[in-house]
Amino acid sequence: MTHTYAIVLAAGQGTRMKSNLYKVLHPVCGKPMVEHVIDHVKGIGADRVVTVVGHGAELVEETLGQKSEYVLQAEQLGTAHAVQQAENLLGDLEGTTLVICGDTPLIRSETMDALVNKHKELGAKATILTAIADNPAGYGRIIRGDQGEVLRNVEQKDATPEEQAVTEINTGTYCFDNRALFEALKKVKNDNAQGEYYLPDVMGILQSEGALIGAHVSDDFSETLGVNDRVVLAQAEAVMRHRIAEKHMRNGVTIISPETTVISADAVIGRDTVLQPGTIIEGRSSIGEECLIGPNSHIIDSEVSNKTSIHSSVVKSSKIGSNTTVGPFAHIRPETDLGDHVKVGNFVEIKKSSFGTGSKVSHLSYIGDAEVGSAVNIGCGSITVNYDGKNKFKTTIEDEAFIGCNSNLVAPVTVGKGSYVAAGSTVTKDVPEDSLAIARSRQENKEGYAAKLNSKR
Repeated sequence: MTHTYAIVLAAGQGTRMKSNLYKVLHPVCGKPMVEHVIDHVKGIGADRVVTVVGHGAELVEETLGQKSEYVLQAEQLGTAHAVQQAENLLGDLEGTTLVICGDTPLIRSETMDALVNKHKELGAKATILTAIADNPAGYGRIIRGDQGEVLRNVEQKDATPEEQAVTEINTGTYCFDNRALFEALKKVKNDNAQGEYYLPDVMGILQSEGALIGAHVSDDFSETLGVNDRVVLAQAEAVMRHRIAEKHMRNGVTIISPETTVISADAVIGRDTVLQPGTIIEGRSSIGEECLIGPNSHIIDSEVSNKTSIHSSVVKSSKIGSNTTVGPFAHIRPETDLGDHVKVGNFVEIKKSSFGTGSKVSHLSYIGDAEVGSAVNIGCGSITVNYDGKNKFKTTIEDEAFIGCNSNLVAPVTVGKGSYVAAGSTVTKDVPEDSLAIARSRQENKEGYAAKLNSKR
């Protein structure tokens, strides 16, 4: 069995991005470019993955974690020099090595797999992933012989007018016989204007030794897009957004307006769910079946169960049960857990709180640091007063309690099972089970007082 390895080039700073964030860490559909590449490489079953880091090495390694091994290119001296840094890890191994840039997030596992298979089928020492470009300007051209064999890769600046008319281009992704790669790297020279060691020079070295150089043409030119600036980053985002939306639609999700819907690469969405215009689903969010999300809802790293509706609301790092309704204009903040058949209405904010089955908070309320039982009704304008300026305190509302409108529950406090809190109360003491709490001053009417005020004006 032939082993497959991968070397991911991620050492460049990316000066054209004009950013403090290293190029390969810029996100495409919510995931850093280099992580897309690593995940696709993992998809072909590579035995070992080595990422070449340089600028921002610590942050790149922190982002990718255990998904890869790492080698450092302390000084950026070209792509051949970058690959050479992996010699101590891979140089003496038998097998096939895929070399790919960390700024090419759109290449699919299927395309990588096809390249590796073509390489093995040809018995080549090196195989280039190529593509057909409508406008090949700036790319190296693939010059083939009468039998379709690769004769050479010619850079734009070195190409004749006839060669510049060729539309098959070098994408910068390669497969190599691993041992042949590292032997040839030792022979690469840097006698060029930049004084760098270029990986494509390996092809000429191998050919001069009689080795076969193969090529595999990608079915989709957009897959080979290398992101070097913000303009191309936006192009990559658009391509991936379309790809993600199409995948979900083919799996049974209705997306009313794919052009205005943003779904992260890691999101999971169940069949018969409908995403309305303006919906954004970020991070590792999971949406169940038969849900209605939007319009203009924003869900981040959250879990939403079946048959739930989230209308024009924000949900972050929370769990939402089944048959639950949220919104419009609700804000579900981190560490919230809403049970089944819960109703959260308009202009309600919930933070770090749990709601049991069938509980409702329908209007204009803030519930923070609270444990709310089942079948609880929280009236309009109610607040759990959880913060004293320094510390946060918990409010507990037990099953079947009823909280009247404009109530303040000053934590730490417990409202017992089946109890009522009268509207307008400020509750500072625990309310026993099956009790009525009234915590407001007695009303006093001063007749004729308004007339006196008006006469003074």
